[in-house]
Amino acid sequence: MIDRLLARVFGTQHERDIKKLLPRVAAINALEPRMQSLSDEELRAKTEEYRGRLREALEGVPEDELAAARARALDGLLEKAFAVVREASVRALGMRPFDVQLIGGMVLHQGKIAEMKTGEGKTLVATMPVYLNALAGRG
Repeated sequence: MIDRLLARVFGTQHERDIKKLLPRVAAINALEPRMQSLSDEELRAKTEEYRGRLREALEGVPEDELAAARARALDGLLEKAFAVVREASVRALGMRPFDVQLIGGMVLHQGKIAEMKTGEGKTLVATMPVYLNALAGRG
């Protein structure tokens, strides 16, 4: 009974987790006009730009700190990378990932499981964290 009361007041853990991701969704959405204005070549060039940023962030990092540094660097690129994938998806497939799919991609990037029903776009969701992690050569 107390659990239900607490959930009503503070929300469930799931709801709190989702709420934490909403500012990132807003940031991805804010990047959309910029990504739409890029030519196909400029959009493609973002991949090398982000790889370069990642290399710079990891330059000189001791081996024992590399995994944590890589995770932080990828996390810092998440919004931009997801915005690139969203625009590429629109251009190549005619499908624009919805905000809920962006959240699903972020959840997968965190190494968590995102439960989705048939037809909710699991494949589209997976493209975003796959692209992000591929920037490090680990996707």
